[in-house]
Amino acid sequence: MPTTSKPERSAARQAVKLFVLDTNVLMHDPTSLFRFEEHDVYIPIMTLEELDNSKKGLSEVARNARQASRSLDEIVSAIPDGIGGGIALDAPSHGLATGRLFLQTEAIGAELPPGLPTGKGDNQILSVLMFLARRDPGRTVILVSKDINMRIKARALGLAAQDYFNDKVLEDSDLLYNGACELPGDFWETHAAGMESWKTEGHTAYRVTGPLASRLLLNEFVYQEGDPPFEAWVCEQAGRTAVLETLIDYRHGRNNIWGITARNREQNFALNLLMNPKIDFVTLLGQAGSGKTLLTLAAGLTQVLEMRRYSEIIMTRVTVPVGEDIGFLPGSEEEKMAPWMGALEDNLDVLNGSTGEDGQWGRAAAADLVRSRIKIKSLNFMRGRTFIQKFLIIDEAQNLTPKQMKTLITRAGPGAKVVCLGNIAQIDTPYLTEGSSGLSFVVDRFKGWAHSGHITLQRGERSRLADYASEIL
Repeated sequence: MPTTSKPERSAARQAVKLFVLDTNVLMHDPTSLFRFEEHDVYIPIMTLEELDNSKKGLSEVARNARQASRSLDEIVSAIPDGIGGGIALDAPSHGLATGRLFLQTEAIGAELPPGLPTGKGDNQILSVLMFLARRDPGRTVILVSKDINMRIKARALGLAAQDYFNDKVLEDSDLLYNGACELPGDFWETHAAGMESWKTEGHTAYRVTGPLASRLLLNEFVYQEGDPPFEAWVCEQAGRTAVLETLIDYRHGRNNIWGITARNREQNFALNLLMNPKIDFVTLLGQAGSGKTLLTLAAGLTQVLEMRRYSEIIMTRVTVPVGEDIGFLPGSEEEKMAPWMGALEDNLDVLNGSTGEDGQWGRAAAADLVRSRIKIKSLNFMRGRTFIQKFLIIDEAQNLTPKQMKTLITRAGPGAKVVCLGNIAQIDTPYLTEGSSGLSFVVDRFKGWAHSGHITLQRGERSRLADYASEIL
């Protein structure tokens, strides 16, 4: 049996890259050790020191630091013979990674330029990176960090550095699924062979077969300009065949939802998702003023107070301030959340004003009734809860990590509906980007599921001033 020669083995080893992990990568994703496939991972001693300093507390970062420390402990404890030659990650990662884990086992003298203080943790990690690059000149050594300034310093010293990309759902936010597709002008000619049409519960359904049908996703909206325009959604899809079903036109006054009508095509699509009892999970993306919160609250109130489909509305959002934090807030959970719920109050003012001309007393009574069926909850107390027959609204969802998003969505019990709202162009959470946001994560993962739907609202409807500001500023 032929064996691989020594030069070939060393060449193969040099082709395997060595990734040096910054602390923030492990605190961002504790499973990052297993995300580098066939390549090797190196943990400097300063990374372990910073992990130890960050493990105290109840924050998401502290939990991740503890989980990363436990993972490292399990890996190291399984190797009784020492860790100097590296630890194979194949078994601990269950085949996800085939490289080796190296921990810093020797003192490395600082070789940094005089202007960089050696006492700083980031600079000590950079000195380790310089040492490894000089020790193995034929091997690619790369720093992986979520810290932009750390990567800039590394490149200024002639070292390779990159962001941690494994958490990104997609590289370009323009590639994110938007939930709607315009049909080409010749769609009906190219898909007319054997087409069937029938009526079902006031809707018209078309079974079409052709090349475009294979690319459509379940619950994706399709439209075609014309007079009248054609708007439908994909209720069945198999191979080259799809069933398109026409929608309820919520732009017409007779189909108003709590006095609200859709002002454009995408809002009409959104209301069809929000009012459909077969859809358990809805994601709405859009710029400020596109109507995400107003449409969702109108649909929620209609289904809670008029249809009795859900028992109450629960609204939550991540409490990330845009400016300086305002410190600790007094009061109950709802009172503490009140400053973050200005959007809710603004939209309730609009909805209460659209319920009819009942005079001041009537409107006040309606406002009290509406307010009694809406509960405001903090994200901090969501773990372990189950929401049965509830209409759950997660506002500003772009500021959630994928892990936090999973925690929230898995709270849904029987008969619950979860609606996620957000604008991925307005992320306030450090280390989250448009590609790694929990909102982008769920939009991508849930597309094509029979009980979920998504639409990106394209146009702002708040005011001409807000629309113009969104364009020019």
